[in-house]
Amino acid sequence: MDTHSRSFAKALSWRVTGTIDTIIISLVVTGSIKLAAAIGLTEVITKSLLYYLHERAWLKIPYGRRKMTV
Repeated sequence: MDTHSRSFAKALSWRVTGTIDTIIISLVVTGSIKLAAAIGLTEVITKSLLYYLHERAWLKIPYGRRKMTV
């Protein structure tokens, strides 16, 4: 089972990747680096929290797990 800190680290690394993508797309769509950065900053905060909560919720769901045999 993943620890809380591991789930947080996974969320953080994924959000860095996702935020870079969001900033690039926002820049292309808006043409404004300031607006693109604001969108990226908002997105990194909200989606990091949502991913962490999603990851922790999935730890409670047994679907797709193999039982460990001793």
